[in-house]
Amino acid sequence: MDAQSRGRAEEIDPADQWVLNPRTGHYELRLADSAAQQRPKVSAPRRAAAPSAPTAPSPSPSPSVPKPRRGDPPPGGRRGGRSRKIGGGGRKKALIITGGTLAFLLVAGSVGAYLYYEHLNGNLSVTDVAGAGTGGFKKDQPINILVIGTDKRTGAGNESYGDKDSVGHADTTILFHVSKDRTNATALSIPRDLISNIPACPTKQPDGSTKTIPPTKGTRFNTSLGQEGRDAGCTMRTVKELTGIEVDHFMMADFNAVKTLSTAVGGVPVCLAKPVNDEEGSHLKLDAGEHRLEGEQALAFVRTRHGFGNNSDLDRIKIQQQFLGSMMREMKSKETLTSPKKFLSLAEAATKSLGVDSGIGSIGKLTDLAGELKGIDTKNITFTTLPVLDNPAEPEGKKATVVLDKALAEPLLQMIRGDVSLTEVEKKEQAAKEAADADAKAKQDALLQGNKAPAADVRVNVYNGGGPSGSASTTSKWLQITKGVSKASNLGNAPAKVGATQLEYAPNQADQARALAEMMGLSASAMKIGTADAAAKTPMKLTLGPDFQQPGSPLAAPAPQELPKDVQQAQADKAVCAK
Repeated sequence: MDAQSRGRAEEIDPADQWVLNPRTGHYELRLADSAAQQRPKVSAPRRAAAPSAPTAPSPSPSPSVPKPRRGDPPPGGRRGGRSRKIGGGGRKKALIITGGTLAFLLVAGSVGAYLYYEHLNGNLSVTDVAGAGTGGFKKDQPINILVIGTDKRTGAGNESYGDKDSVGHADTTILFHVSKDRTNATALSIPRDLISNIPACPTKQPDGSTKTIPPTKGTRFNTSLGQEGRDAGCTMRTVKELTGIEVDHFMMADFNAVKTLSTAVGGVPVCLAKPVNDEEGSHLKLDAGEHRLEGEQALAFVRTRHGFGNNSDLDRIKIQQQFLGSMMREMKSKETLTSPKKFLSLAEAATKSLGVDSGIGSIGKLTDLAGELKGIDTKNITFTTLPVLDNPAEPEGKKATVVLDKALAEPLLQMIRGDVSLTEVEKKEQAAKEAADADAKAKQDALLQGNKAPAADVRVNVYNGGGPSGSASTTSKWLQITKGVSKASNLGNAPAKVGATQLEYAPNQADQARALAEMMGLSASAMKIGTADAAAKTPMKLTLGPDFQQPGSPLAAPAPQELPKDVQQAQADKAVCAK
């Protein structure tokens, strides 16, 4: 397939090469000549490595990918971009520039048998982000993926979008946070016109060297990508400085992704509460009601700023979130999961449109990531936007940028950093769990009441599980010198990060735990008592979490459990008409 449309004459959709074997009842990928079928033999598509293609479900040889006959019609008989007005009974399929790649991950784990790895690996564009982020997601920790849509004018038909001479900005940016228990996720949109500080950014050069781009203060967020040679790693670093959340991986796509992916799934269903006629920008023209968009019109829909709300980028973000939610619902549907043709078309389009960091720079690694995300129900995915205000430094009537609304943003970011779900369904389940834990907490509170051991008798190993750098060292010294706990030892970094500071101890160490809790200002919720007594001279285990600031200071307040009412939210399982 071509990046601009699904039906280029000299290429063939690999999804059309899945054939039902009547003897086995399974679909098999037929990529070479067959004497029985007498199919013409042709060469592989551009950029593709010779495929190593597993059949569904058993393996088969991997001959070269055939080339179609010139003049063959595009798969499905469609060319270019168009819309079809649909009624309420139409089958829903949806897509968005960054959403297609994200939804591809959400379902890929359950259909990994259909991915012919080497061929799709050849489609990916991989960037070494020079140490930005964590270096890779971990199975027992939350996952943070930065999804970036650029406004780079690549590909035919994209001349009217974005900035004419731009190398590409971070035009659409979504921080996708997946909970530690993999039951829920938060998609945080970051406005492109947000005034931000871009930190110094090491970038890998073509010759393998590293060049550090100097920091820039007080500039638009979208310039964290492309400008002055910045790559996606610079955007990852900017997001960490802005939100306090470290990113594990990035995924990036440009304008062509919207057109290619929307066509691959057969069109995007959208609902309009009123007619749209954007003559100034995207030239989108649609009647009120439901439509199915693909190609150019799908791109125009997600790019328009003059058709909805108050014609601002913030309202365009809401439209894109509605697209993404609809796309996720369709991608998780049985129809998509059980169709080899549909899924392979999407896999082909998604990987050709996708740029990633080297930590997930292969189909195998993407499939591992997909396995972590595939169980998330759309009812537990919440979209929200980082709260902002008009820039007070700009005159009235000429507002072009925004600044962070700290009063609303900080509670939201605390919830994400604390891995608290924003979803109403999850909140109800969490409330039930908290009620069930009430008795246990009461028992823990009682543990703090009683005799306390002398400081000289307290034995504790101190670990850093998410606190500031060097916390274990400074805390153990503080306990020794300031509090007289001579048996405090610095054990360095914990094997895994923790969500909050915790003290683990045995029942026969309760007097030591009470003494240490009083010195450190630990609450009952930080006390984790074991079931069996410890041997003599066994130390307790104190792990400092992200709520730890410095020895002698109270721990940071726990993340709030509810958002301020003025923070915008939308649920992925609910369809909304654009206004």
